[in-house]
Amino acid sequence: MNWKIVYVGIDTLYQALPALVKAGCRVCEIVSCPVDNETEFNLRTCAFAKEHSIPLLIGKITREDVKRWKEAGIDALICCGYYYRIPVDEKLPMVNIHPALLPKGRGAWPMPVTLLEGLRESGITIHKMTDDFDEGDILSQKAVPVMPEDTLQTLTARLQTLLPGMMAELASDFFHLYEMARPQGEGEYWPCPEESNYPVTPDMDVSEADRILRAFYGYECIYRNRDEIYGVMEGRAYPAVYGGEKGLPVRGGTIVARRVRKL
Repeated sequence: MNWKIVYVGIDTLYQALPALVKAGCRVCEIVSCPVDNETEFNLRTCAFAKEHSIPLLIGKITREDVKRWKEAGIDALICCGYYYRIPVDEKLPMVNIHPALLPKGRGAWPMPVTLLEGLRESGITIHKMTDDFDEGDILSQKAVPVMPEDTLQTLTARLQTLLPGMMAELASDFFHLYEMARPQGEGEYWPCPEESNYPVTPDMDVSEADRILRAFYGYECIYRNRDEIYGVMEGRAYPAVYGGEKGLPVRGGTIVARRVRKL
């Protein structure tokens, strides 16, 4: 299906972008967010725009942008990770690719919550965009298992594997899927977790410490020992005493990290 779309996203679920192009979509414009490219990234998304000579907008989508896209004959807007509210317009179909099994897991960042709660399943939901975040009717949904040793990075990578097939299905039958989308029903909103709200302490059990570190793997976690505070990047807690300058004690084990810095 050679239909014209605007793609909105960052790199978290980047595989959706090339998959849509491979499925025959004509990406007429790409929109992304300003990010630090240290913990949040849009490098691949921006590089794709440059490589394929696709106009790129970094920032907030306005009603004027939506009006411009409608006048240009855009068939749909596909969102795959965006920090700002998008003005919804009934005359321009908009769908969001959400990394959780809605209606449970509404919210901006459900993957860490999945790991913090010890859930055994996650997935991708494609749903209509409405004025209420993550509450629109569902076009399609697929699940993946959550493994006991998953980190934020490995879970995100597993979710990415769903995208080529889901984007092919979306592109081949978009308007039918859009028309037949099913209501979500009652759901559960997960507030966006902040790693600073989940400090690891020396008296914390090694398994609990590791769960927090895995949930925010790739972001700087906080380790608090009385008056001393450390930032821990890409750390894991192991049930053994490793020692060394990067080892931080927890109950029954030690944290080993790529980087530890005193804050």
